[in-house]
Amino acid sequence: MEISSQEKILVKIAKILDSLGIKYFVTGGFAVSIWGRPRATFDIDIVIKIIEPQVSKLARAWRSISKAGYADENMIRDAIRNKGEFNFIDPDSCLKVDFWVKKESDNPPEFKNRKLEKISGQNVYFISPEDLILSKLQWYRLSCSDRHIEDVKSVISISGKRLDKKYLNRWIGKLGLGKIIKEKKIEF
Repeated sequence: MEISSQEKILVKIAKILDSLGIKYFVTGGFAVSIWGRPRATFDIDIVIKIIEPQVSKLARAWRSISKAGYADENMIRDAIRNKGEFNFIDPDSCLKVDFWVKKESDNPPEFKNRKLEKISGQNVYFISPEDLILSKLQWYRLSCSDRHIEDVKSVISISGKRLDKKYLNRWIGKLGLGKIIKEKKIEF
């Protein structure tokens, strides 16, 4: 089976992050395709833990993916300070990778729960299916986009038997997501 341009970029980025000791996990639509039904997505979302001394090394390493690849070091530093977002754009494939900076104390404990999956022979960390469901419910609360609910239902339909329902119910309560679960008739 031929590897997609998204998978090629993801594998390269995972190798770079691993080599620099930067913790990460893939989330968003790409993770939905791992834990649920495959779906189209036009970018790759990655949550990372990064500190300022790693910024220059990361920007240099990205240039190994593409000499014309774009990553703004000041944007990365701002994202670290503000726990925000920055991106890398690969002009060869026209792909954008969004990086979301996360701090250790954020809940639920997504970094502790991340899962290794093989993509084209490379180990890549993904958000757990339970934390992906919680994340999508939180994004729905912010945006009211039914795409997030469709993603939740997709993950439940494919990964449902393996889901840690006690964990999900505990965090749904802690995060105040019960109303969404009832309104959207989501069952585990």
